[in-house]
Amino acid sequence: MSNPLDALREECLRLLDEGLEGLSLELESLEPALSRPPNPAMGDLSTSLCFKLASRLGRSPQGLAEELKGVMDPSSSRLVASVEAVGGYINFHADPGEFSKLTLETAVGEEGDYGLLKAERPERVMVEHTSANPNGPIHVGNARNSILGDALAKMLRYRGHRVVVHFYVDDMGRQVAMATYGWRLLGRPEPEGPSDLWVGTIYASVNIIKEVKRLKRELEEAKALEAYARVREINAELSRYAAAAQELRDRAPGVFDALLEALEGVEDPDGEISRLNAEYERGEAEAKRDVRRLVEYCLSGFREALGEIGVHFDSWDYESDLVWSGAVEEVIGRLRRTPYTRLEGGALILDCEAVAQDLKLKERWGINPRYEIPDLVLVRADGTTLYTTRDIAYSLWKFDHVDRVINVIGYEQSTAQLQLRVALAALGLVEIADRQRHYAYKFVTLPGLKMSGRLGRYVTLREVVERAVELAHKEVEARSPGLSEGEKRRIAEMVGHGAVKYALLSVDPMKTVVFDWDRVLDFERNSAPFIQYSHARACSILRKAENPPQPDYGLLRDGKERELVHLVASFPDVFQEAVEALSPQAIASYANTLADRFNSFYASHPVLKAEPKGLAGARLILVDAVRIALRNSLSALGIEAPERM
Repeated sequence: MSNPLDALREECLRLLDEGLEGLSLELESLEPALSRPPNPAMGDLSTSLCFKLASRLGRSPQGLAEELKGVMDPSSSRLVASVEAVGGYINFHADPGEFSKLTLETAVGEEGDYGLLKAERPERVMVEHTSANPNGPIHVGNARNSILGDALAKMLRYRGHRVVVHFYVDDMGRQVAMATYGWRLLGRPEPEGPSDLWVGTIYASVNIIKEVKRLKRELEEAKALEAYARVREINAELSRYAAAAQELRDRAPGVFDALLEALEGVEDPDGEISRLNAEYERGEAEAKRDVRRLVEYCLSGFREALGEIGVHFDSWDYESDLVWSGAVEEVIGRLRRTPYTRLEGGALILDCEAVAQDLKLKERWGINPRYEIPDLVLVRADGTTLYTTRDIAYSLWKFDHVDRVINVIGYEQSTAQLQLRVALAALGLVEIADRQRHYAYKFVTLPGLKMSGRLGRYVTLREVVERAVELAHKEVEARSPGLSEGEKRRIAEMVGHGAVKYALLSVDPMKTVVFDWDRVLDFERNSAPFIQYSHARACSILRKAENPPQPDYGLLRDGKERELVHLVASFPDVFQEAVEALSPQAIASYANTLADRFNSFYASHPVLKAEPKGLAGARLILVDAVRIALRNSLSALGIEAPERM
């Protein structure tokens, strides 16, 4: 794969080298950097080298820049037309015809490969993402995890890495045990409706019924003590639970009331849930059968909801398998033999701060030296292990298969993810810890709604996708009424799915996403439909071109044309830098900018009717190159680019 901007850079650097040699100057440790000037009129590439060199020589930057310019010979270059010295900077102006020809013919020639530069040293990379607790549906919040993880995997694959995508099934812990316990009380029925939502309804129902029982006991105690402020607080909480209970009744008639009746005579449901949890961790047959069956119901719903938008996994790794195989016990034994663990109240504790201090991990990983890393509880006093303990064993298993691991996990898990890396370092595996990346992200909010799995309140991914497709269908109908219904539906799915993905990818992962429908499906500005519509417009222009004339690239001299050429040329750089930084939002931003500039160009410049004919030919190839850059940038994010809208 080619990089037109690299070719221009090489010629600029060659001219710089010749200029420095002509002035008998040596760079030594200085490396000239080339960047895009803030104003296109100032050139295509620029360097501030003269500022550093002048400081070393005690010279004026502008004087040195003028001397360098004077000994450079742009006529020896195919791509550089002229050089100028301005304010101490050296600006290089590309030859419009030659640079346009190189850029556009490279893009059109490479088509689906254009810009997707391959890594010199491909790695085996595992992306673990989603890994949602199997006790409720995929909702718009954890869908951000799924869509980010899927985009990262696609970007890395396009870069040439050998990528595997894993889902870590967290089938141990009280949440799954609570859902399984409720399912047992119902008589182990088959799911009704979306299976993950059905499991979530059981889990939330058990939780609400237990909490209401507890609150009612506390209410009687508060009344007896005449603690009226507390009485008011409890009544407010009971009202909140009553509203949630009614929502569950409306969603799954019979489930809540059947569980209410079944739990009526249970003295200690929390004790029974804890017992089931412990039985499952020990691998007892009945507990294994029931928990695995309920978990599989939930995972089936996950596969269906995520598969609808093209998100798939290479492997589903069960947390319980690590425990039953002895891998977790082995890790605990190895950590016990380090000087960093202690027993406290029957629990086994890892002193993470001591590990970090002894191995200088804070300096190594760029952690604030004043931050004290909390202790990690490895084993509870009752002998059960914690999620992070099991995750240590999982990390060791991962690195038996790959060179690098990316864990897409919410920002709120930052401490646990750091403790995990510290534990690996305590085992003498600092280099493995170095190659494990916590890719953190923040929440998704919907105006006027607060989601809660414990209350069974979600906006599910299914609901969001269905609404996006429905709204997109209305737009497609309004814009292209002549299309067949099947074509309208196919385009609406591409647009609706793309709209949801782009909304969650275009925002920096460390910023909260406010999911606003008007913005998500905006055909006029920063959104997937806006970019997709620009791509479809380019396709429409190209379909109308019969017997396109020979291009005269030298006629592409207008500012908007040159800006588009430079944007197309910069896509390989954007893609490469985005993959190295794991920054899908950089590709999203690029695609939006390219679409915006293309629409501005198209609104003011005829293409098919341009005169002379050589200009029409050049503009047609420019449109084709823009189409390719738009499609490839969307593809790198897992978003389809329709040819008609």
